[in-house]
Amino acid sequence: MTDLFIAPARAGVFPDDEVWTVSELNETVRALVQDNLPPFWIRGEVNELRAYASGHWYFSLKDADAKVRCCMWKQANARVGKPPSDGTEIYAQVRSDFYPARGEFQLIVLTLLPTAALGQHMLELERVKQALAADGLFDPARKRPLPRYAGTIALVTSPDGAALRDLVTVARRRWPAARLLLVPTRVQGAEAEGELVRALGLVNRLEQAELCIVGRGGGSRDDLAVFNSEAVCRAMAQVRVPTISAVGHETDVSLCDFVADYRAPTPSAAMEAAVADVREVTAAVDQLAARLAGSLTLRTRLARERLARAGDRMQCAVESVVSTRRTLIEKLAVQLDALSPLRVLERGYAVARDADGRVLRRRADFRPGAPFRLRVADGDVGARVEPA
Repeated sequence: MTDLFIAPARAGVFPDDEVWTVSELNETVRALVQDNLPPFWIRGEVNELRAYASGHWYFSLKDADAKVRCCMWKQANARVGKPPSDGTEIYAQVRSDFYPARGEFQLIVLTLLPTAALGQHMLELERVKQALAADGLFDPARKRPLPRYAGTIALVTSPDGAALRDLVTVARRRWPAARLLLVPTRVQGAEAEGELVRALGLVNRLEQAELCIVGRGGGSRDDLAVFNSEAVCRAMAQVRVPTISAVGHETDVSLCDFVADYRAPTPSAAMEAAVADVREVTAAVDQLAARLAGSLTLRTRLARERLARAGDRMQCAVESVVSTRRTLIEKLAVQLDALSPLRVLERGYAVARDADGRVLRRRADFRPGAPFRLRVADGDVGARVEPA
């Protein structure tokens, strides 16, 4: 249990009977503001105007160094018509007010007149936009595709912001194997521009980085102004790996969104685009494995059937060739048999041969008194040459 520390009593530090409540203080300040500041005219640039269903307008007026909250009731803005766009410079007749419930000073706008000019911030934004467009930084042709399975991702964001927690949470849920490299930087304030430029330059020295996410959580238009900086946009265009811009909420749009290779409506959406879902990949792999197994089984069955058919055709072909050759051989055998000398002998002829087996064809071969053998159909017969 946490101990409660009670400061020791000292002389002169006890409250007296004139202790004010917060409500009393704020009501007193309100009375002072309303009684001592009569209505007056003010010039400024409209910022973050919101027109609610009630008909009331809430916005801020700003110049180069400061801004003040304003409210214009429905009865007053009905005479104006369409609400002025953000960045428009106006003259406004106002009276001072203090909202005691929140302790906030504000101006109640009685009437307003546009000056037909853009405010300083809007003029600078238009200048930067035209300069970047002239250099081709908004050209869709220069957009690079995001890696399908990024292993190492550089995160250019504030280490204390909610955006970093969202990025890490989504990455751990979707693709736990992803390696996240935080490149810390301020994302608003006077020093944010220089730090963002340096952080983006550092990403180019991270050889293992395959993708870069630049982002922050939601905020006012002034909070996101650094992402409209020309230096930041040009630094993002120089990042060697594909970039994702995830600045603010879905309705927030900055120039960095147009320079980046991919614009995500929120940091969480940026990480969803950056990494695959391990469950979807696992299911796809399982489905592919099943399809591969089925395909192999089908191919094996088809190959077996084709082999069996080829074997049958080959056997038929061999049998046909053997049968043809057998018929030919039998025919030749008959022809040879018909030409055999033995067949001639069976018709009554005989062949005379001497003792060495030579065939005696002429009379000169028969020497008187010489023995010889006479070959007849069923064997040999001994004979001798008698004088003629």
